[in-house]
Amino acid sequence: MKKGWPSGLKGAAIAAALMMAGTASAQMADTASTQDATPAVAAAPVAAVAAAPTAAAVAVTEAGAAHAAAQNDALAGYTRTKPTPGVGQPVPAGIAIQDQFTPIGQEAKFLLEKILNPIIGVISLVVLGLLAWVALRYRSAAVETPSTTTHNFTIEVIWTLVPALILLAVAFPSFRLLANQYSPPKADVTVKVTGYQWYWGYEYPDYGGISFDSVPLSKDEAAKAGEPYLLDVDNRLVVPAGKTVKVLITAADVLHSFALPSFWVKMDAVPGRINEAWFKVDRPGVYYGQCSELCGTKHGFMPIAIEVLSEEDFKRWVRMKQAADGIEPTGPGIAAEKVALTPAQVAGAVRAAVAPAAAPQITTEAPAAAPAAPAA
Repeated sequence: MKKGWPSGLKGAAIAAALMMAGTASAQMADTASTQDATPAVAAAPVAAVAAAPTAAAVAVTEAGAAHAAAQNDALAGYTRTKPTPGVGQPVPAGIAIQDQFTPIGQEAKFLLEKILNPIIGVISLVVLGLLAWVALRYRSAAVETPSTTTHNFTIEVIWTLVPALILLAVAFPSFRLLANQYSPPKADVTVKVTGYQWYWGYEYPDYGGISFDSVPLSKDEAAKAGEPYLLDVDNRLVVPAGKTVKVLITAADVLHSFALPSFWVKMDAVPGRINEAWFKVDRPGVYYGQCSELCGTKHGFMPIAIEVLSEEDFKRWVRMKQAADGIEPTGPGIAAEKVALTPAQVAGAVRAAVAPAAAPQITTEAPAAAPAAPAA
């Protein structure tokens, strides 16, 4: 028994030492893992801040792309406008000039209807009355001895001054109309018109050189589309409403004439020469004209159709034509806009990029208690 007791005490001491060593190792391992985790947690905000400029730039770029895409979607597509009966075209049994839709046309119509026509009417009635009075008063049955008077100072003064005053009354508004017609304001849109035998060609130099030909619809095509025969065409000249349109007019073969009655526009198209006209229309719609210069056997088959669209619809049409012709979007209001974000939008994008989705949770568990030494 004496020999076995020291051996049992020695074994108990060795077991206790091993357990203490195991506990110390576990504590060291927990400390090391905590130290390893702490730099990673501390490095997370640093990495997020380092990545902030790149993320902010991406956010700004994506916002700009979304804005540009929204603009492109809003400007995509175009619907052909239906003409309004009696507007911008002749009417059955009409004898008056067409309603005018340009400032020049309205001024000219006022001059014609309010000044010239009344003067012409009064002169015609006065002359007719004088002829009737002379024919009745001085007929052979009423006068036995004809008068031999050859001069009358009063009458001569009257018939000299009255026509001069009439001409002055007509001259001032006429000169003002001519000055306005041939002194156009600064153009917003320029269109080149070329007359051919027997169709029209149009070009838009401001919008990348969009160009196309315009030929009349056949009788069946016009009936199917519900558009006037011999007036409407397959490709209309399209312009924006409320904008000054400068028209450069020429011809490629013989003399033609570009005439729009409802715009008060009529200008000869001469080969080798460019003439200029202009108009400004506020009312969207379709307006018709025709070649007004005898130009050959199909002179009567050269209609002109101008479609006036709102500014946004005009942009849609331009984008459609540029895409069809493979032209890069260009021109006033057509080129892709640079997106300018406000400082608040930039700051919001940076905050969204820097802020972590969820703050990391750091938990520390206490090491397990060492088991008690076995009883001796």
